[in-house]
Amino acid sequence: MAIKQKKDGFALLVAVIFMSVMLSFALAIGALAFKQVTLASSAVESQYAFYAADAALECVLFYDQNPEGSLFEYGKIVDKAAPDLKCGQENDENPATIDTSSDKSLVRVSYRFEFNSGAHYCADITVYKYKDPQLPTNYSTYLFAQGYNTSCAGVHDVETGAKGARHAARGLQAAY
Repeated sequence: MAIKQKKDGFALLVAVIFMSVMLSFALAIGALAFKQVTLASSAVESQYAFYAADAALECVLFYDQNPEGSLFEYGKIVDKAAPDLKCGQENDENPATIDTSSDKSLVRVSYRFEFNSGAHYCADITVYKYKDPQLPTNYSTYLFAQGYNTSCAGVHDVETGAKGARHAARGLQAAY
């Protein structure tokens, strides 16, 4: 009597191996697609932060280079309150800080703006006015704007140390 070998289950083994390979490919492609979507959304959020910084910088440039007179003229801001700016922010309250060096050669004015265009975006801008060391009658200006893709409540506050939500931040600067 001849012994017959059974080959039952061989097709099942091939099917399981084939399905495992196909599942591995599907998971790898899914992970790659998820990473691409995450990168694309972070690029969009980065653009929002850049636009907020650009809006704040353009607003301060407008007020500083106004032909009718700069709000940040050195003589106007030394030992005085920071000028009020209306830069399209949601509320009219615009807390500003002003610092003057002991020899009055440098004045720093800082603002925080919150813009609303369907979502809230925040920007911090600092204006530095200082005497030019080569020409003491001339004053130079340095501006730095930092934009965020979230509301001002969600941004880390350096002065109070309050932690904010995760956000994108982009900065712009101008000097003249």
